[in-house]
Amino acid sequence: MIIARLTLSGVAGRLRRFPSLQGEPAYRYNTSNYEVSVMPFHNWARMPAGMYHTFHQMWSLQIMIALNSGLLPKGISAIVEPRVDRWEPDVIAVDRKRKGKSTEDDGDLLILDPPKTQMVFRTDSDVLADRANRVVVKYHLGRTIAIIELLSPGNKDSRGRLKAFVRKIGEFIQKGVHVLIVDLFPPTSRDPEGIHPLIWDEIKDDTFELPADKDRTLVSYEASWDKVAYVQPIALGDSLPDMPLFLAEGKHVKVPLEATYQSAWANCPEEFREAVETGVLPQFEEDDEAE
Repeated sequence: MIIARLTLSGVAGRLRRFPSLQGEPAYRYNTSNYEVSVMPFHNWARMPAGMYHTFHQMWSLQIMIALNSGLLPKGISAIVEPRVDRWEPDVIAVDRKRKGKSTEDDGDLLILDPPKTQMVFRTDSDVLADRANRVVVKYHLGRTIAIIELLSPGNKDSRGRLKAFVRKIGEFIQKGVHVLIVDLFPPTSRDPEGIHPLIWDEIKDDTFELPADKDRTLVSYEASWDKVAYVQPIALGDSLPDMPLFLAEGKHVKVPLEATYQSAWANCPEEFREAVETGVLPQFEEDDEAE
């Protein structure tokens, strides 16, 4: 664990008045709709990116609800916002209903039949990553003081996308925005020791190795004058610990990752949960698709 420190001017002084940040937070998240017990997180790496995207969106909302249910002091709120990390091109609307024909006013120049080549490569994980939400903590719904990022497969499935994500998180930290990263996916050739050393390299040259038996990463960055990283490696079979989310110098709240994960999981369709737990997707007959 690497430790260091910053004061967010204007916010830190106000936060000292709130007892929930002096010790244990006043956590009043309603978990009456499901049984709270220790449950290992699931192996999302073996599932299609779209399934984790669905869960990601639900989990983000549960974290937002938890933070706004007594964890945060008055005047500080959590909201869910879409990521806007990259340039978005203008979209040309094309009539997709008329497959195999050009549009009426395109001068017969646009071909809508799929190209025929020997090999075709396709991914939707990057699109889903762009559509994923992040939890943003704001002061009086204005200035962003902290964010929570739940990594998606699309954040790590190419060198360019991973570099863009790491650069954006580094910018947040350098600008004094505290960050909590939740990465439930195993390392790739692009992040062999997980996401943390790539982010930390944006701030300070250091060495880091994941434990041999822990290949997923939870890390909270305190964006102080001296930056601090609180790293918690985890593995499949582990339950999720509460993780700190800093709001000011030396002051944090605990984000209930396990409780919010379970709440999101409990609200997933039964067939969805069965597929994730077994790693086997439902098989559909042609008649089922027609219906």
